Amino acid sequence: PADGRREPSSEERQAQRSSVPRAVSALRRRRRELRSRMELLIMETQAEVCRALAALDPGASFSVDSWERKEGGGGISCVLQDGEVFEKAGVNVSVVSGLLSEEAARQMRSRGKSLKAKDGKLPFCAMGVSSVIHPKNPHVPTMHFNYRYFEIEEADGTKQWWFGGGTDLTPTYLNEEDAVHFHKTLKEACDKHDLKLYPKYKKWCDDYFYIKHRGERRGIGGIFFDDMDSPSKEEVFQFVKSCAKAVVPCYIPIVKKHCHDSFTPEEKLWQQLRRGRYVEFNLLYDRGTKFGLLTPGSRIESILMSLPLTARWEYMHNPPESSKEAEILEVLRNPKDWVH
Repeated sequence: PADGRREPSSEERQAQRSSVPRAVSALRRRRRELRSRMELLIMETQAEVCRALAALDPGASFSVDSWERKEGGGGISCVLQDGEVFEKAGVNVSVVSGLLSEEAARQMRSRGKSLKAKDGKLPFCAMGVSSVIHPKNPHVPTMHFNYRYFEIEEADGTKQWWFGGGTDLTPTYLNEEDAVHFHKTLKEACDKHDLKLYPKYKKWCDDYFYIKHRGERRGIGGIFFDDMDSPSKEEVFQFVKSCAKAVVPCYIPIVKKHCHDSFTPEEKLWQQLRRGRYVEFNLLYDRGTKFGLLTPGSRIESILMSLPLTARWEYMHNPPESSKEAEILEVLRNPKDWVH
Protein backbone atom coordinates (compact mmCIF):
# COMPACT_ATOMS: atom_id res chain seq x y z
CA PRO A 1 0.00 0.00 0.00
CA ALA A 2 1.03 3.63 -0.51
CA ASP A 3 1.34 4.23 3.24
CA GLY A 4 4.04 1.55 3.49
CA ARG A 5 2.03 -0.86 5.60
CA ARG A 6 2.45 -4.57 5.04
CA GLU A 7 -0.28 -6.39 3.12
CA PRO A 8 -1.89 -9.18 5.18
CA SER A 9 -0.87 -12.68 4.16
CA SER A 10 -3.33 -15.05 2.48
CA GLU A 11 -3.57 -17.00 5.76
CA GLU A 12 -4.43 -13.82 7.67
CA ARG A 13 -7.03 -12.80 5.09
CA GLN A 14 -8.58 -16.25 5.32
CA ALA A 15 -8.65 -16.06 9.12
CA GLN A 16 -10.23 -12.63 8.99
CA ARG A 17 -12.85 -13.85 6.50
CA SER A 18 -13.75 -17.04 8.31
CA SER A 19 -17.17 -16.33 9.82
CA VAL A 20 -16.10 -13.12 11.56
CA PRO A 21 -17.78 -10.51 9.27
CA ARG A 22 -20.92 -12.61 9.08
CA ALA A 23 -20.91 -12.96 12.86
CA VAL A 24 -20.54 -9.20 13.35
CA SER A 25 -23.42 -8.39 11.01
CA ALA A 26 -25.61 -10.96 12.79
CA LEU A 27 -24.67 -9.52 16.18
CA ARG A 28 -25.53 -5.99 15.05
CA ARG A 29 -28.97 -7.19 14.05
CA ARG A 30 -29.43 -8.50 17.61
CA ARG A 31 -28.18 -5.39 19.43
CA ARG A 32 -31.07 -5.51 21.89
CA GLU A 33 -29.65 -8.70 23.38
CA LEU A 34 -26.96 -7.95 25.94
CA ARG A 35 -24.99 -11.06 25.05
CA SER A 36 -24.75 -9.86 21.45
CA ARG A 37 -23.60 -6.41 22.58
CA MET A 38 -20.97 -7.93 24.86
CA GLU A 39 -19.72 -10.08 21.99
CA LEU A 40 -19.50 -6.99 19.79
CA LEU A 41 -17.65 -5.12 22.54
CA ILE A 42 -14.97 -7.78 22.93
CA MET A 43 -14.41 -7.94 19.16
CA GLU A 44 -14.25 -4.15 18.88
CA THR A 45 -11.79 -4.02 21.79
CA GLN A 46 -9.57 -6.63 20.15
CA ALA A 47 -9.53 -4.66 16.87
CA GLU A 48 -8.87 -1.32 18.60
CA VAL A 49 -5.96 -2.66 20.68
CA CYS A 50 -4.41 -4.53 17.74
CA ARG A 51 -4.56 -1.37 15.60
CA ALA A 52 -2.86 0.66 18.35
CA LEU A 53 -0.09 -1.92 18.82
CA ALA A 54 0.48 -2.32 15.08
CA ALA A 55 0.85 1.45 14.69
CA LEU A 56 3.68 1.41 17.26
CA ASP A 57 5.45 -1.60 15.73
CA PRO A 58 4.87 -1.25 11.95
CA GLY A 59 7.63 -3.67 10.97
CA ALA A 60 5.96 -6.55 12.82
CA SER A 61 2.77 -8.40 11.96
CA PHE A 62 0.05 -10.19 13.88
CA SER A 63 -0.61 -13.85 13.37
CA VAL A 64 -4.42 -14.03 13.14
CA ASP A 65 -5.75 -17.42 14.10
CA SER A 66 -9.45 -18.35 14.11
CA TRP A 67 -10.28 -21.52 15.99
CA GLU A 68 -13.32 -23.60 16.83
CA ARG A 69 -14.08 -25.75 19.84
CA LYS A 70 -15.94 -28.98 19.13
CA GLU A 71 -17.82 -28.70 22.43
CA GLY A 72 -19.20 -25.33 21.34
CA GLY A 73 -17.93 -21.91 20.27
CA GLY A 74 -14.49 -20.69 19.35
CA GLY A 75 -12.41 -17.58 19.11
CA ILE A 76 -9.79 -15.47 17.37
CA SER A 77 -6.21 -15.18 18.62
CA CYS A 78 -4.04 -12.30 17.39
CA VAL A 79 -0.40 -12.63 18.41
CA LEU A 80 2.60 -10.48 17.47
CA GLN A 81 6.07 -11.91 18.18
CA ASP A 82 9.62 -10.56 17.85
CA GLY A 83 8.74 -7.04 16.79
CA GLU A 84 11.00 -4.04 17.33
CA VAL A 85 8.82 -2.72 20.16
CA PHE A 86 6.95 -5.80 21.37
CA GLU A 87 8.62 -9.09 22.08
CA LYS A 88 5.21 -10.74 22.42
CA ALA A 89 1.76 -9.19 22.34
CA GLY A 90 -1.41 -11.23 22.22
CA VAL A 91 -5.05 -10.15 22.08
CA ASN A 92 -7.57 -12.98 22.19
CA VAL A 93 -11.35 -13.18 22.00
CA SER A 94 -13.34 -16.29 22.78
CA VAL A 95 -17.02 -17.17 22.91
CA VAL A 96 -17.50 -20.69 24.22
CA SER A 97 -20.43 -22.74 25.47
CA GLY A 98 -21.14 -26.26 26.63
CA LEU A 99 -21.23 -28.07 29.94
CA LEU A 100 -19.19 -26.88 32.88
CA SER A 101 -16.57 -29.41 34.00
CA GLU A 102 -16.78 -30.73 37.58
CA GLU A 103 -13.43 -29.09 38.38
CA ALA A 104 -14.56 -25.68 37.07
CA ALA A 105 -17.89 -25.94 38.95
CA ARG A 106 -15.98 -26.84 42.13
CA GLN A 107 -13.76 -23.79 41.68
CA MET A 108 -16.83 -21.52 41.32
CA ARG A 109 -18.61 -23.05 44.33
CA SER A 110 -15.46 -22.46 46.40
CA ARG A 111 -15.97 -18.70 45.97
CA GLY A 112 -19.64 -18.78 46.97
CA LYS A 113 -21.54 -19.72 43.81
CA SER A 114 -24.63 -21.84 44.50
CA LEU A 115 -24.84 -23.93 41.33
CA LYS A 116 -27.73 -26.42 41.13
CA ALA A 117 -26.94 -28.97 38.44
CA LYS A 118 -29.49 -31.08 36.54
CA ASP A 119 -28.30 -34.69 36.31
CA GLY A 120 -24.84 -33.40 37.17
CA LYS A 121 -24.83 -31.01 34.18
CA LEU A 122 -24.46 -27.23 34.13
CA PRO A 123 -24.81 -25.56 30.70
CA PHE A 124 -22.69 -22.41 30.44
CA CYS A 125 -21.73 -19.62 28.06
CA ALA A 126 -18.55 -17.59 28.52
CA MET A 127 -17.13 -14.80 26.40
CA GLY A 128 -14.28 -12.38 26.82
CA VAL A 129 -11.32 -10.48 25.48
CA SER A 130 -7.91 -11.02 27.05
CA SER A 131 -4.52 -9.52 26.33
CA VAL A 132 -0.96 -9.59 27.64
CA ILE A 133 1.69 -7.32 26.12
CA HIS A 134 5.39 -7.94 26.80
CA PRO A 135 7.58 -5.13 25.35
CA LYS A 136 11.26 -5.55 24.50
CA ASN A 137 12.47 -2.41 26.25
CA PRO A 138 12.72 -2.86 30.05
CA HIS A 139 11.54 0.74 30.51
CA VAL A 140 8.18 -0.09 28.90
CA PRO A 141 5.88 -1.96 31.31
CA THR A 142 4.07 -5.21 30.60
CA MET A 143 0.30 -4.72 30.53
CA HIS A 144 -2.60 -7.14 30.94
CA PHE A 145 -6.33 -6.69 30.57
CA ASN A 146 -9.32 -9.01 30.48
CA TYR A 147 -13.07 -8.37 30.32
CA ARG A 148 -15.55 -11.24 30.34
CA TYR A 149 -19.17 -12.29 30.75
CA PHE A 150 -20.34 -15.61 32.19
CA GLU A 151 -23.76 -17.25 32.22
CA ILE A 152 -24.85 -20.57 33.75
CA GLU A 153 -28.25 -22.28 33.46
CA GLU A 154 -29.30 -24.10 36.61
CA ALA A 155 -31.54 -27.15 37.01
CA ASP A 156 -34.76 -25.12 37.29
CA GLY A 157 -33.96 -23.10 34.15
CA THR A 158 -32.92 -19.92 35.95
CA LYS A 159 -29.71 -18.27 34.76
CA GLN A 160 -26.91 -16.96 36.90
CA TRP A 161 -24.80 -14.29 35.20
CA TRP A 162 -21.85 -12.11 36.11
CA PHE A 163 -19.11 -9.96 34.62
CA GLY A 164 -15.46 -9.86 35.55
CA GLY A 165 -12.22 -8.32 34.42
CA GLY A 166 -9.63 -5.64 34.95
CA THR A 167 -6.53 -3.90 33.64
CA ASP A 168 -3.15 -3.92 35.39
CA LEU A 169 0.42 -2.78 34.80
CA THR A 170 3.69 -4.63 35.50
CA PRO A 171 6.74 -2.38 35.14
CA THR A 172 10.32 -3.61 35.36
CA TYR A 173 11.37 -0.23 36.75
CA LEU A 174 9.24 2.26 38.66
CA ASN A 175 8.23 5.47 36.90
CA GLU A 176 5.85 7.37 39.18
CA GLU A 177 4.55 9.63 36.40
CA ASP A 178 3.53 6.57 34.35
CA ALA A 179 1.94 4.91 37.38
CA VAL A 180 -0.14 8.01 38.09
CA HIS A 181 -1.26 8.30 34.43
CA PHE A 182 -2.25 4.63 34.30
CA HIS A 183 -4.26 4.70 37.53
CA LYS A 184 -5.88 8.09 36.87
CA THR A 185 -7.13 6.91 33.47
CA LEU A 186 -8.72 3.82 35.03
CA LYS A 187 -10.15 5.88 37.90
CA GLU A 188 -11.82 8.24 35.42
CA ALA A 189 -13.46 5.25 33.70
CA CYS A 190 -14.74 3.94 37.04
CA ASP A 191 -15.86 7.34 38.35
CA LYS A 192 -18.32 7.75 35.45
CA HIS A 193 -20.39 5.05 37.13
CA ASP A 194 -19.72 5.20 40.89
CA LEU A 195 -16.99 6.95 42.88
CA LYS A 196 -16.72 3.90 45.15
CA LEU A 197 -15.67 1.54 42.33
CA TYR A 198 -12.07 2.60 41.74
CA PRO A 199 -10.85 2.33 45.37
CA LYS A 200 -12.69 -0.97 45.78
CA TYR A 201 -11.36 -2.54 42.58
CA LYS A 202 -7.87 -1.05 42.99
CA LYS A 203 -7.57 -2.85 46.35
CA TRP A 204 -9.02 -6.04 44.85
CA CYS A 205 -6.38 -5.85 42.11
CA ASP A 206 -3.55 -5.43 44.64
CA ASP A 207 -4.88 -8.40 46.64
CA TYR A 208 -5.55 -10.63 43.63
CA PHE A 209 -2.23 -10.26 41.79
CA TYR A 210 -0.30 -11.35 44.85
CA ILE A 211 2.49 -13.92 44.58
CA LYS A 212 2.07 -15.47 48.02
CA HIS A 213 5.28 -17.47 48.04
CA ARG A 214 7.28 -14.32 47.18
CA GLY A 215 5.39 -11.87 49.39
CA GLU A 216 5.04 -9.39 46.52
CA ARG A 217 2.49 -8.22 43.95
CA ARG A 218 2.92 -9.09 40.29
CA GLY A 219 2.96 -5.40 39.37
CA ILE A 220 1.68 -1.98 40.45
CA GLY A 221 -1.95 -2.96 39.99
CA GLY A 222 -4.84 -1.21 38.33
CA ILE A 223 -8.39 -2.52 38.73
CA PHE A 224 -9.79 -6.03 39.08
CA PHE A 225 -13.29 -7.37 39.78
CA ASP A 226 -15.23 -10.59 39.47
CA ASP A 227 -18.73 -11.97 40.05
CA MET A 228 -20.20 -8.52 39.35
CA ASP A 229 -23.98 -8.96 38.99
CA SER A 230 -25.51 -5.74 40.34
CA PRO A 231 -27.07 -3.20 40.23
CA SER A 232 -28.40 -4.46 36.87
CA LYS A 233 -27.10 -6.29 33.82
CA GLU A 234 -27.26 -3.14 31.67
CA GLU A 235 -25.46 -0.97 34.24
CA VAL A 236 -22.68 -3.50 34.75
CA PHE A 237 -22.27 -3.85 30.98
CA GLN A 238 -21.90 -0.07 30.62
CA PHE A 239 -19.25 -0.07 33.37
CA VAL A 240 -17.33 -2.89 31.66
CA LYS A 241 -17.57 -1.01 28.36
CA SER A 242 -16.02 2.12 29.96
CA CYS A 243 -13.17 0.02 31.38
CA ALA A 244 -12.51 -1.65 28.02
CA LYS A 245 -12.46 1.74 26.26
CA ALA A 246 -9.83 2.96 28.76
CA VAL A 247 -7.27 0.29 27.78
CA VAL A 248 -5.64 2.15 24.88
CA PRO A 249 -5.47 5.60 26.55
CA CYS A 250 -4.10 4.21 29.83
CA TYR A 251 -1.24 2.27 28.20
CA ILE A 252 -0.30 3.38 24.69
CA PRO A 253 1.05 6.82 25.77
CA ILE A 254 3.44 5.04 28.16
CA VAL A 255 4.72 2.81 25.35
CA LYS A 256 5.24 5.79 23.04
CA LYS A 257 7.11 7.63 25.78
CA HIS A 258 9.65 4.88 26.51
CA CYS A 259 9.91 2.48 23.56
CA HIS A 260 13.07 4.17 22.29
CA ASP A 261 14.74 4.64 25.69
CA SER A 262 18.29 3.32 25.91
CA PHE A 263 18.90 0.44 28.32
CA THR A 264 21.83 -1.62 29.62
CA PRO A 265 22.38 -5.40 29.60
CA GLU A 266 21.88 -5.31 33.39
CA GLU A 267 18.47 -3.67 32.96
CA LYS A 268 17.50 -6.29 30.39
CA LEU A 269 18.56 -9.03 32.82
CA TRP A 270 16.35 -7.54 35.55
CA GLN A 271 13.42 -7.52 33.09
CA GLN A 272 13.97 -11.23 32.45
CA LEU A 273 13.96 -11.98 36.18
CA ARG A 274 10.75 -10.01 36.71
CA ARG A 275 9.14 -11.91 33.85
CA GLY A 276 9.90 -15.07 35.78
CA ARG A 277 7.68 -13.73 38.55
CA TYR A 278 4.97 -13.07 35.95
CA VAL A 279 5.10 -16.71 34.88
CA GLU A 280 4.95 -17.91 38.48
CA PHE A 281 1.75 -15.98 39.17
CA ASN A 282 0.00 -16.97 35.95
CA LEU A 283 0.69 -20.68 36.30
CA LEU A 284 0.18 -21.01 40.04
CA TYR A 285 -2.56 -18.54 40.96
CA ASP A 286 -4.38 -16.98 38.01
CA ARG A 287 -8.06 -17.96 38.05
CA GLY A 288 -8.56 -17.47 34.30
CA THR A 289 -5.63 -19.72 33.43
CA LYS A 290 -6.93 -22.39 35.80
CA PHE A 291 -10.46 -22.18 34.36
CA GLY A 292 -9.11 -22.48 30.83
CA LEU A 293 -7.01 -25.51 31.66
CA LEU A 294 -10.00 -27.15 33.40
CA THR A 295 -12.40 -26.56 30.46
CA PRO A 296 -12.71 -29.53 28.07
CA GLY A 297 -11.63 -28.69 24.52
CA SER A 298 -9.94 -25.44 25.54
CA ARG A 299 -7.18 -24.12 23.32
CA ILE A 300 -3.90 -24.38 25.22
CA GLU A 301 -1.98 -22.04 22.88
CA SER A 302 -4.45 -19.23 23.56
CA ILE A 303 -4.50 -19.84 27.33
CA LEU A 304 -0.71 -19.75 27.57
CA MET A 305 -0.41 -16.74 25.27
CA SER A 306 0.06 -14.68 28.45
CA LEU A 307 3.51 -16.14 29.04
CA PRO A 308 6.50 -14.10 27.84
CA LEU A 309 8.64 -15.25 24.95
CA THR A 310 11.69 -15.21 27.26
CA ALA A 311 12.19 -15.20 31.03
CA ARG A 312 14.88 -16.10 33.54
CA TRP A 313 15.24 -17.60 37.01
CA GLU A 314 18.44 -17.08 38.95
CA TYR A 315 19.19 -18.75 42.26
CA MET A 316 19.03 -16.37 45.25
CA HIS A 317 19.09 -13.13 43.21
CA ASN A 318 18.80 -10.06 45.46
CA PRO A 319 19.28 -6.53 44.10
CA PRO A 320 21.52 -4.11 46.02
CA GLU A 321 19.85 -1.85 48.59
CA SER A 322 18.88 1.63 47.32
CA SER A 323 19.10 0.43 43.70
CA LYS A 324 16.41 1.05 41.05
CA GLU A 325 15.65 -2.68 41.24
CA ALA A 326 15.13 -2.50 45.01
CA GLU A 327 12.84 0.52 44.49
CA ILE A 328 10.30 -1.43 42.42
CA LEU A 329 10.41 -4.33 44.88
CA GLU A 330 9.44 -1.98 47.71
CA VAL A 331 6.32 -0.89 45.81
CA LEU A 332 5.45 -4.50 44.94
CA ARG A 333 5.62 -5.43 48.63
CA ASN A 334 3.75 -2.32 49.81
CA PRO A 335 1.19 -1.06 47.24
CA LYS A 336 0.79 2.72 46.91
CA ASP A 337 -2.13 5.06 46.37
CA TRP A 338 -1.25 6.65 43.00
CA VAL A 339 -4.11 9.10 42.54
CA HIS A 340 -4.37 11.10 45.80
